[in-house]
Amino acid sequence: MAVTQPVAVIDIGSNSVRLVVYEALTRAPTPIFNEKALCGLGREVLSTGRLAQDAVEKALSALRRFRALCDAMQVGALYALATAASRDAENGPAFIAECEAVCRVRVEILSGRREAELAAYGIVSGMHDPDGLAGDLGGGSLELVDIKGTRVGEGITLPLGSLALQDRSSKSLRKAEKIVRDAVEDAPLLSDLAGRTFYAVGGTWRALARLHMFQKGYPLHVMHGYTLPAKEVLDFTRTVHRGDITALPRIESVSPARRPLLAYGALVLENVVRQGRPAFVEISALGVREGLLYSLLEEEQRAHDPLLISAQEFNVLRSRSPVHQEELVRWTDAFFASTSALEEDRDARRLRQAACLLADVSWRAHPDYRGEQSLNMIAHAAFVGLDHAGRAAMALAVYYRHMGLGEDDSALRILELVSTGQLDRARILGAAMRVAYLLSAAMPGILPRTPMLARGDSVVLTVPRDLADLVNERVHSRLRQLCRLIGRDPVVEFTA
Repeated sequence: MAVTQPVAVIDIGSNSVRLVVYEALTRAPTPIFNEKALCGLGREVLSTGRLAQDAVEKALSALRRFRALCDAMQVGALYALATAASRDAENGPAFIAECEAVCRVRVEILSGRREAELAAYGIVSGMHDPDGLAGDLGGGSLELVDIKGTRVGEGITLPLGSLALQDRSSKSLRKAEKIVRDAVEDAPLLSDLAGRTFYAVGGTWRALARLHMFQKGYPLHVMHGYTLPAKEVLDFTRTVHRGDITALPRIESVSPARRPLLAYGALVLENVVRQGRPAFVEISALGVREGLLYSLLEEEQRAHDPLLISAQEFNVLRSRSPVHQEELVRWTDAFFASTSALEEDRDARRLRQAACLLADVSWRAHPDYRGEQSLNMIAHAAFVGLDHAGRAAMALAVYYRHMGLGEDDSALRILELVSTGQLDRARILGAAMRVAYLLSAAMPGILPRTPMLARGDSVVLTVPRDLADLVNERVHSRLRQLCRLIGRDPVVEFTA
């Protein structure tokens, strides 16, 4: 399959059947189409042993549309997966045979261990240096697996999927709570979670996080990387399953089809957090599907940074000169390395480099709105490999590059997400980019010849004589503005 061809994954889950088409098989695959049908395949499997016929018909209807969409989009490779309901039901094999006839590909029926492994790969592919436990809550089961960096442990499966739990408890939350408590008390992996992060995967948990986000008036409506302290999770999940779901504030932010399962998902999450005692719960928009794509990559591709890969793609698609943005990365590399006042750890460095690659993505907008458009685009883009504070820091740096170092209403709320240190670095980077763009007009070949470095108590901008006419009072003014931020004196040095 050529790398430029779209690749698609059909996920035949216990609650939903979903098609996601990605632009290509890369380290940071971008979804170009995403559709799901809530079929409820697993709603009666535990009580009857079978997939309900109406659910089967609804799923096959969705699959016929998905196959037609793949043909229309000229998908180069289609992968199909099936999870707990199809695995456990008496009529599962017959249903899968029908699915394969419709999809015209083999359907991989995931074992619990394989499902846990792919969910963990989804976390590895989408989180920067993860350390904790991945939990993938589907309609039929909960998969748990330990993750440390790129190391994935051996997973376990618990019969605590939202639909399965609803079925086993005869829709009694009191009975469901006992079932969940008994199951998680015996889950050995939870004993290693204390003080780490629990990575929550699955539509029901994303719906819970969305409800929390809207109740709190959170300034960034991006689900991937949404992080909550464990105590806040315990308080919130108790509130969700304690009373009438329809009476919850901002319940309209959750689709009506998802609401009946919220309380069951809340019960499971509460008990996992209570038993495992993580420091944080982080929501992942990536799971089994993205884990499958990650597993198909070569080792060299897996080692790439997905944030920088995505930023490079934005740069190529939207910048006036992609080469100039690469030069800006190296120009700021040298500047930040030249002064101990601008010390960066590895994560701060990659955020700065990504911001440089993204700094010109809104050049086609009206000048008065380039800052606002950049802020919105970067903060809400489908980036992975960073948290919400990192998104905000990148977006603010590019905002300052366009708008100067003040903030208007479009930037004020997002300031809540960054630390004082991140805000300081964003302002310094924005000020440095303002010098760079005034010198270079976003054209390649200028920045490599005009280095800006800290020397002692000064910041020295070195300009060759043949480029001296590029330096005017505006360049001096922006250099002074940068120097005020870091307590240095501005110097422009002309060389032969």
